[in-house]
Amino acid sequence: MEPTQAAAQLRQDIRKGIHRGPTSGLAPGYVQCNIAILPRDWAGDFLRFCQANPRPCPVVAVAANPGDPCLPPLGDIDIRSDVPRYRVFRDGELVDEPEDIHALWRDDLVTFALGCSFSFEEALLADGLEIRNISEGVNVPMYRTNLPCQPAGPFRGNMVVSMRPFPAAQAIRAIQICTRFPAVHGAPVHLGDPAEIGIQDLARPDFGDAVSLRPGELPVFWACGVTPQVALEQARPPLAITHSPGHMLVTDLRNSQMAVL
Repeated sequence: MEPTQAAAQLRQDIRKGIHRGPTSGLAPGYVQCNIAILPRDWAGDFLRFCQANPRPCPVVAVAANPGDPCLPPLGDIDIRSDVPRYRVFRDGELVDEPEDIHALWRDDLVTFALGCSFSFEEALLADGLEIRNISEGVNVPMYRTNLPCQPAGPFRGNMVVSMRPFPAAQAIRAIQICTRFPAVHGAPVHLGDPAEIGIQDLARPDFGDAVSLRPGELPVFWACGVTPQVALEQARPPLAITHSPGHMLVTDLRNSQMAVL
């Protein structure tokens, strides 16, 4: 199967309810996106928040019009059904994690697709580096930090990071590789002592699953696209919909298109 067919087939499987799990390592070669959906009256401030915080919130695409569930630049997509699992927030509180949002869709909703670290994972794998969450078959671990984001309107909060462990030499190589991918979070924001960025226990991630940290390895932390969910908790819009962490929108964009040569 051609890669584009693999990406489209995965979306069809998600749309039909066949696949409902995390998407890390699936449809290799193709960009996966974090999703945020907001009412039109909140969309302008949210876009400014993303523009002010491009590391955790790199904008890949925005729906052309409110109420439009399609994202043509990313493929044949219906955002109401093409994410394996969603999160629904009302007044900043998580109230549901449905597998489909057709019943929630409104004519004033605006969809944002944001870059995802799964794109640079492929580049790390191609260089021979182990991605622990993939090798252990779990969702990537994600943590709340004490690193503040630049506020915009009602949107504010601290950055969420994802973590992948590497021996020191491989950590340096990972930094070099990921610097080429600013549109999908870019270089890490921290490595080493997690307490320095407000993380007390790597074995207890705030989102995703813990992975093993072997002797001699350093935890390496990247800005994470779950950060907007923290900002939504602070802003408290009447309705907001996101992806469930690790359950991404798979697109027809190639990861290579995200690289800066």
